[in-house]
Amino acid sequence: MKKYLPKILTVVITVSTMSLASGIAYSQGTPTPTPASRPTGAQLQQRPAAGFDLADYGVEFQADPRLIIMMAALEAAGFDPIAKGREPSAFRTQVRKDLATVDPDLRSRLRAFYERNKLPAPATAADQAARYVSLALDLGPPPTLDAPERSDDLPGGLLEVLDFAPLVREFYRRSGIDERLVSYTRAYQAEGDRLRPPAAELIRSLLTYLHTRPITTSSERVLVKAPARGKKKNTARTYTMREHVRRFFIVPDLLAAPGAINFRVIGDEYYAILPEGTDPVSSELRRAYLQYVIDPLILRFNREIAGRRDQIKQIISEREKAGATVTPDVFIVVSRSLVAAADARFEESRKLEALTREARGKLDRARDDASRTTIVQETRAATSAIQDDAVAKLADDYEHGALLAFFFADQLKGIESTGFDMANFFVDMISSFDPVRESRRLTENAEARQRARSAREARLAARKAEAEAPVVYSGAGSARAASLVKKLSEIEDILRLKDYPNVETRLKELLTDYPREPRIFFALAQTASLAAADATDENVQAERLNRALGNYRLGVQAASAETDRSLLCRAHEAMGRIHSFMDNASEAAKEFDEAIKICDARGTTYNDAVEGKKKLSQP
Repeated sequence: MKKYLPKILTVVITVSTMSLASGIAYSQGTPTPTPASRPTGAQLQQRPAAGFDLADYGVEFQADPRLIIMMAALEAAGFDPIAKGREPSAFRTQVRKDLATVDPDLRSRLRAFYERNKLPAPATAADQAARYVSLALDLGPPPTLDAPERSDDLPGGLLEVLDFAPLVREFYRRSGIDERLVSYTRAYQAEGDRLRPPAAELIRSLLTYLHTRPITTSSERVLVKAPARGKKKNTARTYTMREHVRRFFIVPDLLAAPGAINFRVIGDEYYAILPEGTDPVSSELRRAYLQYVIDPLILRFNREIAGRRDQIKQIISEREKAGATVTPDVFIVVSRSLVAAADARFEESRKLEALTREARGKLDRARDDASRTTIVQETRAATSAIQDDAVAKLADDYEHGALLAFFFADQLKGIESTGFDMANFFVDMISSFDPVRESRRLTENAEARQRARSAREARLAARKAEAEAPVVYSGAGSARAASLVKKLSEIEDILRLKDYPNVETRLKELLTDYPREPRIFFALAQTASLAAADATDENVQAERLNRALGNYRLGVQAASAETDRSLLCRAHEAMGRIHSFMDNASEAAKEFDEAIKICDARGTTYNDAVEGKKKLSQP
């Protein structure tokens, strides 16, 4: 039987947009989407099941052909989100090559529409694409790609580009993209495979923190149309309940603006659209899934929220007096606030847990009281910095309309360790806030927020100084190093398309020009590991894993502890995972120990190594 290996890549992302789902009655989600009764009183927490299947928690990965077609049409129209001086990805390069034969007249009309409807500065490339993404998700499936009917119910941004739909249909028929959709979809699915393991771990961690399960079904009361019976009036109306499945789609978009997540809610379907190379552990994807979990709770407890409408309006009024623009919808205020609070508390608690583990390890290794005192003082300072960062994050969200964010954060702090479902406490929470206190939150937390800002500015200044520091090698060496980085980046684009033989060939050719270069050995090891994950034959899988181990060892031997610390950290953790997978517990423990010794204790690789070693002792 084939065994599956985790695949890990890390890139940073930035943007998200959110909205509240439509008003429908929701029922508690279960592994099979059927309604269940609401838990009451003190009862056991609802944790994610041991055999964690994302589909049980409403999550699906989707390579959406409508989005692929729409973004390819935008490429033909001249949409170019690649920053000056950066190379396009291998997939985007291939699409542009495929589009070279598009009829000039069609291309001209696509371009004219795109240019005519461009958003004014300072709109980003992500802003320009967002409206077209919304349109893509509202189209019918190919080949018809039917557009939604024009109505006031459609978002304003979508209405602005609705007339692009006929051009997209013509593009689909005449560009030849229908023949390439199969190969394009495979590339999107490969990106989805990369996203799946870290996304699953993120969602499992979120649900464990909240001690809850998402509500994965909704019930809608629908009027039953009775057949006409003469002209008799005042006949009794009959209703029936229609059940819907709520889903959270993670959708790769290989043609999106780099670094910009799009989040869309259409009825019961939530779409998190991720550009190529996105790190799923980002705050934006966290918030999108939290929105999916929290929206139905807001609707379920709408009476309790409505009962506090006047108090929430009081806080809104105070913010408006201060010159802020705030939505008058109290339900959106509560939803934004609970999402912001849960995100801030989740991140703060995880950072504090990592800091505590690091401090315990240092104290265990300390040899005298003076060292222990220093460790305790440093830990206290780091704890304060983490708490200040959480306050600053809550304050930013408060200024963007999450007026109960501080309140909900305090409430979550009080129930995190109880082990009970967060939803069980919602009624008590919403009934206990003081509007006068919530109106003063920014003032109360001004000092902590300023400390966080100062620390952030200091970190940015340090990074800038490091980036601008003179290079220690010669000009020729600098150009040579830059050339290697560029070539490795190009090869990584090919790796995302799962063309493993081509990647290995190109990396081995690089070794001729860069002998004993640790980054090349590391890339060869990653390639073999990813190829092993796709192997269906156990012997082939074992051969590739051993090849990965060999290249990781060569990379470690060639690396310098002074300049390649991050590479050494990741290599040892990766070797630990492979040995663990191959049931070599003693070797795995050695590699995890090396990683724990080398890695930055606040980094994800350090945490992965700690968790990996912990799992070795579990049955």
